[in-house]
Amino acid sequence: MLKKLNFLLSRKEKRSLLLLLVMSLFLSIIETVGIGAIMPFISMATYPDLVNENVYLNYVYDLFQIDSKQSFIIYFGLFLIGFYVFRALYTVIHGYMLNRFTQNKHFTLANKLLSSYTNMPYIVFVNKNSASLSKAILTESTQLSAIFKNVLTIASEILVIIILYILLMVVDMKMTIVLTILLGLKTLFLKHTITKRIKKQGVRREYIQNKFYRKINEFVGNFKVIKFISNQDSLLQSFIRSGVEYKKIHLIIDTLKIIPRTALEATGLSIIIGAVVYIVAFRSDPSTIIPIISMYALALYRILPAITRIIDNYNEAIFYSPSIDIVHRELSQAYEPDLNGVIGFNKSIRVENVSFTYDKKINVINNLSLTINKGDKVAFVGSSGSGKSTIVDLICGIYKPNSGRILIDNQELNSSNIAFWRGGIGYIPQSIYLFDGTIAQNVTFGREYNEIKLIKALKQASIYSFMLEKDGLDTMVGEGGIQVSGGQKQRIGIARALYGNPEILVLDEATSALDSATEKEIMDEIYKASKDKTLIIIAHRLSTIERCDVKIDLNEAV
Repeated sequence: MLKKLNFLLSRKEKRSLLLLLVMSLFLSIIETVGIGAIMPFISMATYPDLVNENVYLNYVYDLFQIDSKQSFIIYFGLFLIGFYVFRALYTVIHGYMLNRFTQNKHFTLANKLLSSYTNMPYIVFVNKNSASLSKAILTESTQLSAIFKNVLTIASEILVIIILYILLMVVDMKMTIVLTILLGLKTLFLKHTITKRIKKQGVRREYIQNKFYRKINEFVGNFKVIKFISNQDSLLQSFIRSGVEYKKIHLIIDTLKIIPRTALEATGLSIIIGAVVYIVAFRSDPSTIIPIISMYALALYRILPAITRIIDNYNEAIFYSPSIDIVHRELSQAYEPDLNGVIGFNKSIRVENVSFTYDKKINVINNLSLTINKGDKVAFVGSSGSGKSTIVDLICGIYKPNSGRILIDNQELNSSNIAFWRGGIGYIPQSIYLFDGTIAQNVTFGREYNEIKLIKALKQASIYSFMLEKDGLDTMVGEGGIQVSGGQKQRIGIARALYGNPEILVLDEATSALDSATEKEIMDEIYKASKDKTLIIIAHRLSTIERCDVKIDLNEAV
C-alpha cells in the first residue's frame, strides 16, 4: 500500500506532505505544553509557596522580577489563556493546510485519471464500462484523497500520544505503565476484532458501488425505452436492491466506528476513577496527589480521542483501500501518447496490406489494399460485419493496424503524426451526442470560439435559419438533443464536423436513422459542403452513395 501511495504522489506533493508532518510535530508539542502547564498552575493556585520551592518556577519569577506570588499566578494564568488561543488558531491553520492538501490531491487524481482515459487507445476505451470510468474519476479519487488525510491524521495523533506519554512517564512511571498495558490490550482487541470486518466490508463496498453506478447509467441512458416497455418498477426494484446493500455496508461501518471511542473512553475513565478511589482509600493526604490526577485526567482527555481518531482513520483507510488499487491500476497503464508531428495530405491515402483484429483471433480486415485520392467521394458498402466502419476508423487513425501500413502522401501514419491527422477530419456519426447546452456550444465542442466560422458552418449545414426562429446561437438543445428534431440534430452534427474546416469528411451511417426526404436534404447539404473536400461515406442505402466517384464493396475486397 505504501509503495502505491508513493507512486501516486508527485515530488511537490511529497514536500507538502513533509511540511504537514513537521506542522503536526509542532502541534503535538503545543498540545503537550498545553496539558503539561495545567499541573503546575493548579499546584500554584492551591499551594502558592510552590513558586519559591520549584527551581523552574522560581527562575521565571526572579527573571521577570514579579512583585508577589499572587501576581505571578495571575500572569501565569493570563499567559496560559493566550497560549490556548494561539493553540486554537494554529490548530485551525493546520486543519486548513491538511484539508487543502486533500482537496488538491483529489483534483489532481481526478485530472490524471481523466487525462489517462483521454489518452487511451479507442480499442481499449470501448472495452471499458462507462460507469466504472465515472466511478474512478468521481468516487475513487475522492476516497483515495481521503486516505492521504487519514494517514496524515494518524501521524499527527501518534506524535501527540508519544510526547504526552513521555510527559506522563516523567510524572509517574508506574501508573503510566499500568495505563499503557490496559489501553494497549484494549486497542489491540479492537483492532483485531473490528478492523477485519471493516476491511471485508470495504471490498464489498467497491463491488456494490460499481453496481450502483451501472444501474443509474442504465436508467438515464434508456429513459425513453423504459417509457415504452414500462419496466420502470422492475428497474427501480433492481436499483433499490443495490441501494439497500450499499446502505447496509455503510450502516455496519458507521456502527463499528462508534465502538472504539466508547470502549476506550469507558476504559480510560474507569482507570482515573479507580485511581481516585485508591488514593482516597489508602493515602492519608489525598490533596498532594490531586494535581497529578488532574494532569492524568487532562492527558487522557487528549490521548483517548487521539487513540480513537487513529483507530477511526486507520479503519477508514482500510475500508477505502480498494480505491488505492483501482486508481493505481488505472494510472499504471502506460498508453503511447500521440505526438505533435505534422502530416500533409495533398495527393492520396494508401492502405497497404492492412490487417486488423479486435480479439487477436479472427481478422476483421485481412490484407486489404486500396487508394483514395484527394477530392474523391468514396463509399464503403457491404453487409453487416464486413468491416466498413473498421477500415474507416483505421484510415482516420482511431485504430492502428495489426499489420500493414497506411500512407498519407507516402508518409506513414503513426503515433508521431496521428493526432494532427485526426484534427483534419470532420466526423459525422450515426448517433450525434448533444450535451445540455446551446447550439453554439455543441458545435464548437470545447474548441476556440470563432463566431464567423461558427455561422459559416451552421449555414453550410442548413441549421442557421432554424436558430434565427429560436434564440439564435443561444438556442438550447437539451440533454441528448431532446429539444430538436432528428434532422436538426444531424445538421448540428454536420456543423460540428465542418467548424474545424476539415480536409476530409467522414459519414458513418450518418443518415440511416432519417426518413428518405430528410436524408436527401442532408446529403445535398453534405455534397455541397464537401465540394472541395475528400468525402468518405459508410452507408446501406444506395441513394446515400449514388453521387460517389468510388464505391468499395468490402464483401469482395476482404
